[in-house]
Amino acid sequence: MSKNKQTKFAELDALPNVLQYPYKILKSLEGHFPYRGKWGEMVFGNDHPIIVELGCGRGEYTLELGRKHPENNYIGIDIKGNRMWSGATTAHQEGLNNVRFLRAEIESQIHFFDEGEVSEIWLTFPDPQMRKRRKRLTSTSFLQQYKSILRSPMLLNLKTDSLFLFTYSELVAKANGLEIIECYQDIDKEVQEESDLRSIQTYYESQWRGRGITIKFLKLALEALPDTPIEPSDEVPWDSYRSYGRERRSAMNQTDNNI
Repeated sequence: MSKNKQTKFAELDALPNVLQYPYKILKSLEGHFPYRGKWGEMVFGNDHPIIVELGCGRGEYTLELGRKHPENNYIGIDIKGNRMWSGATTAHQEGLNNVRFLRAEIESQIHFFDEGEVSEIWLTFPDPQMRKRRKRLTSTSFLQQYKSILRSPMLLNLKTDSLFLFTYSELVAKANGLEIIECYQDIDKEVQEESDLRSIQTYYESQWRGRGITIKFLKLALEALPDTPIEPSDEVPWDSYRSYGRERRSAMNQTDNNI
């Protein structure tokens, strides 16, 4: 680990707005997270709606939502503490009491929240995982996890550069009878400029925009998700461009037994 990363992890340990429960720690607790069902009471000290960003990266979206909407509580979740350090440090310096960060694996989310404890979930520019369906954050297995912690109307937001992930997610919604509340293939053309969707931009979003890639958005209500959801049978064309910090997205070699 580089000296810079070591310094950030040490500072992250000292930040009061960060909880660190990676798999090893959660396993040692036998999955018993001490604040499960008690985020409002024990962590935020209020009963405001709890909104979670999964894969928050540097925490920019969580941070900005917290600034704009003090009436809500926000939790950014990511396993990469050196990235999370940036948003967590800024939130602490600004005294944003409605913002917290949880360093943990996204797959462990059901251990951290009780049934109906979360009001809304955000997925901002996740890896589309074109080769591995089970890792897509809008796959049916993940939707089942989200439904188990969300309260009515069980809102899920996807903001993405990836036409592949956007199309796949829309097909999943239609295959399972989910309500599509909002659906935009180009938010710059379809959404008002003052909307959070356009006014809040992360570092990576600015890079996509700089390359002329349109930003897509999908908002779903998961209440109608069946107990045994189905994956869409439609083939979705892959993205053809190289992503920042992700595996190469290529229209070639699309067949993969791990999908």
